[in-house]
Amino acid sequence: MIEGIARLPLRVFEDERGWFCELRRDSVLPKPMVQTNVSVSRAGVVRGLHFHERGQDDLFACLRGTARVVVLDRQTGETYTEDIGDENRVALYIPGRHAHGFEAITDLLFVYHVTTEYDPDDPDEHTIPWNDPRVAHLWSTSSPILSARDAVAS
Repeated sequence: MIEGIARLPLRVFEDERGWFCELRRDSVLPKPMVQTNVSVSRAGVVRGLHFHERGQDDLFACLRGTARVVVLDRQTGETYTEDIGDENRVALYIPGRHAHGFEAITDLLFVYHVTTEYDPDDPDEHTIPWNDPRVAHLWSTSSPILSARDAVAS
């Protein structure tokens, strides 16, 4: 596994009403989280690959559906991927120095906690193309739906 990634199994309690789980406990994480973001993605969407030079780390979890998480260690070229969500309830802690993103294998509800608040006046978000040769083979799609920013990444 790439240095710094932590895989945190989520204990899910289910009954006829639905399910409950504790998603985050800062005392077991390398750094405390300060902001939470939620996204809804349609099947076929790829978000990323993004990285943060000033150290924003992410805690990824897929609350509904299935997401393929892809991580690239920019220094070594090592990669990590895991499908998380309905069938594999885990959260992934990803140091921001690694390029990271996810693909919506199904329609999904995705949450990510971050260790640094987003500053729109000085964003610490950089992009590597989703189809970089080191990771292109890890996605399930060869024609993803991308944001305008991710589509022009070079």
